Amino acid sequence: MSRVSQAQALENRRRAVAAASQLFRERGVNGISVADLMKSIGLTTGGFYKQFPSKEALVTEAAQAAFGDLDLLLAKFDTTHGDRETARGALVDFYLSTEHRDQPGTGCPAAGFAGDMAREPSAADVGETYAAGVEKFAAWLSSDADDGLPMVATLVGAILLARATAGTELSEKILESTHEALTAPDGP
Repeated sequence: MSRVSQAQALENRRRAVAAASQLFRERGVNGISVADLMKSIGLTTGGFYKQFPSKEALVTEAAQAAFGDLDLLLAKFDTTHGDRETARGALVDFYLSTEHRDQPGTGCPAAGFAGDMAREPSAADVGETYAAGVEKFAAWLSSDADDGLPMVATLVGAILLARATAGTELSEKILESTHEALTAPDGP
């Protein structure tokens, strides 16, 4: 058997984290096994245990990666739209879109990992990573009026309900009515 180079091992780890970040948001942490995850990137389960001490360690790294992707998206909104208020409006447009609803694997990690975080008490690292990501998202959404937490809660709740009712008129109505409420002149 040939040994994997250090560079290849790092690339394998990066691919595993990226795949886990997407698949955990799509299917939930318990919806994807280590074997299925590794198969999705063309590696063996044995390769997983050479890279990670446990699935929980991977969940933490996957959540960190997902929130890193969110940070990049928010920075892009800032760059593209100049001022925060306009950027925040564009983010609301994107967040409450059918595109975001229908692509949970590349969507917001606050929504993608919410069910797992609520259902299963996890190690401190995973919970701290999730909480820090939500707080950072809220800080970006904050305004003079509030700390951004009501907006995060509204957006995440709306996208979760829209995904849960996808394929029905109610799903579209949730996205539309939440969008109207958040973008109304006297709204948040």
